[in-house]
Amino acid sequence: MRPRNLEEYIGQDHIIGPGRLLRRAIQADQLTSVIFYGPPGTGKTTLARVIANHTKSNFVTLNAVLAGVQQIRDSIAAAEDQKRLYGRRTILFVDEVHRWNRAQQDALLPWVENGTIILIGATTENPFFEVNKALVSRSRVFQLKALQREDLMKAALACLSDAERGYGRWKVSFEDGALEHLVDTASGDARSLLNALELAVETSVPSWPPADGAVILIDKQCAEESIQKKVVLYDRDGDYHYDVISAFIKSLRGRDPDAALYWLARMIAAGEDPAFIFRRMIISACEDTGLADPHAITVVESCAAAFDRIGLPEGRFHLTHAALYLATAPKSNSAMAFFDALAAVEQEDTEVPNHLKDGNRDAEGFGHGQGYQYPHAWKDHWVAQQYLPDALAGRVFYSPSTQGHEGRIREEVLTRRELQIASIIEENPPEGPAEPGRYDRFHFGSQEAASLRPAGKGEILTFSPGGSRRDEWQKRTESNRSEALLQLRTAITGNAEILRHHRILVDGADDGLLIWEAGRLAPEGYACGLCRTPEGKALLEQYAKSLEELDRPELIAQSPGEENPFAAPFDRILARDPALTAEGVLAWIQARLPWCAPGALIVCSLAVPSRGMRLSSLIPADSEGLVEIRAAENDLYENPADPIFSWNAASLAAMLKDAELRGKLIPHVRKENRYVSEKDLRKWLSPESAYGNALGKRLTHSRIDDYAKKLEAAIRNGPVAWERFELICVIPASGEGARIPAD
Repeated sequence: MRPRNLEEYIGQDHIIGPGRLLRRAIQADQLTSVIFYGPPGTGKTTLARVIANHTKSNFVTLNAVLAGVQQIRDSIAAAEDQKRLYGRRTILFVDEVHRWNRAQQDALLPWVENGTIILIGATTENPFFEVNKALVSRSRVFQLKALQREDLMKAALACLSDAERGYGRWKVSFEDGALEHLVDTASGDARSLLNALELAVETSVPSWPPADGAVILIDKQCAEESIQKKVVLYDRDGDYHYDVISAFIKSLRGRDPDAALYWLARMIAAGEDPAFIFRRMIISACEDTGLADPHAITVVESCAAAFDRIGLPEGRFHLTHAALYLATAPKSNSAMAFFDALAAVEQEDTEVPNHLKDGNRDAEGFGHGQGYQYPHAWKDHWVAQQYLPDALAGRVFYSPSTQGHEGRIREEVLTRRELQIASIIEENPPEGPAEPGRYDRFHFGSQEAASLRPAGKGEILTFSPGGSRRDEWQKRTESNRSEALLQLRTAITGNAEILRHHRILVDGADDGLLIWEAGRLAPEGYACGLCRTPEGKALLEQYAKSLEELDRPELIAQSPGEENPFAAPFDRILARDPALTAEGVLAWIQARLPWCAPGALIVCSLAVPSRGMRLSSLIPADSEGLVEIRAAENDLYENPADPIFSWNAASLAAMLKDAELRGKLIPHVRKENRYVSEKDLRKWLSPESAYGNALGKRLTHSRIDDYAKKLEAAIRNGPVAWERFELICVIPASGEGARIPAD
């Protein structure tokens, strides 16, 4: 009953369904080296045989359990002959590829590299651990999942109805619940199901085969005998070993004691080494619980020591005690700060500050240790001084959490850090004369500084070194437009909840912000872009040439009103500003709904012009004529007769509700430091612009000139804070989902 073609293949729709990358590659006979990874009975070998039936290439099969280096060499020699004599590629299928040792796997490398053979490997083990990294890097890895109940039922019914290869020649029937028992206990393994079905059918008659048309009844007892209850699926040396311990640690991290006990029991029932479990819990005590409960490491160590004295079976109490303690303890991963410090070490070649150097050896000759202040000589056994190298002064690595013990020490840690930074500034004051109101220019320790400091606790917001490094830092941080756009992209794709096998359409892909990210997020799926202009399509195609052919998104230039030009429906449709008006947004959504697969989402960002940036916010609040300026802005942004400005989040939500569309509108404020040029100001204030026209109806020419001068003064100081109010609109194609009122 092994499927012979893609149409007969059951399950794994996430990689082999219509429109998926792998299916397209098989149908086009453009397969590159691949590795199929998944549990037994999920269709890895079957998929390889399906490929063999579809391809025009020479197809060779090896089993890694039986084949050695000589068989590999023979296969490669045959592949070379096929390529030289007939110009045919050779596809080499290696079952259980992880069984080969490193030398055997290395023997394939040159031939995979030069294209003599295309490798298809099948493995039940994680290829990133068990297969040569060089082979993995030259292959696409596809993970096959345990088959769903519906898939197994389909396989069973196909077997019972197939007269040529199955049991269609006889009238096989099942007692209520008997077939369902076989399916439910197969644990996603089609091979196990078909073996059990064969045993149940062929042992339910006195002799096999019976006459054609014979009635065969299978009761529930027979079904239970045909498929024995499986032992816990767990291999101490295999991938499931790592999956289960991963689930256990993540349950501890997530503070779920019930799940932690389940995974602990599963490991113990399968014979896992308790020392290994304790080792992982000792790591978790510092990595995940950390200083939120500094006693956690002591408790786990004590339980481990007690287990060593007691052993099994009573030692299960000590395993449980440690697991429950970690699963219920407050959490902090602030110890990860070490890796930030390590990155700084790798990037900076710094000197130990002179006052921290060892004064026992070189104090007299080099002055080492001079200036060091001994903390125990001070009240509370602490004094503010610099401990980091000069180049890293003011850097923050450790951020205490608000949990448990760290929550109690947090205020103290932050206060001391502020005082240390103040001490650094006092010792290294910024260049330039003192300016009233700029209290950070002064030595905080002096009476003069104290008299000029505003009431309350001073806060040091930044520390930047002087000279050219300060200039470079300023250039890097003055404009954050790219960062703001990335935040918008994250808001769109994050709310889309994209899976690796999704089919994604980016509507209006011309700017490239979403289309490449869609391809990265769904590498086993399908990404395509609907370009609003031929020029935009041409630009994207130019960039796409740098990608592998199967990685390139499909690009089409099409007007929004045309019908769906794509063959398969989409799991996600993404867009930026598909329309300027609420009516246009609704029409766009309704036009895209027929393009959606069941369970699909339409996600787009919408700029709300009525909540746009008011230019008047750049001038002082006490400016003369500001009332008239703001009134003119209101005339523009709150004009009910203008469809572009007459809508907001609430009115759009009401319009979607009237159209019986469910979903949510999520406010998103995009902030960026924007350079505004005098040319921009002239354009905006011109009577030809909508903004300038609105001003002209309220203000005199002289008042507009005065307003322009104030704006010029505001932009002269550098970039200005610019806000864009947008909505992230999420619409389920099925119409299901909670309606969240817009704020």
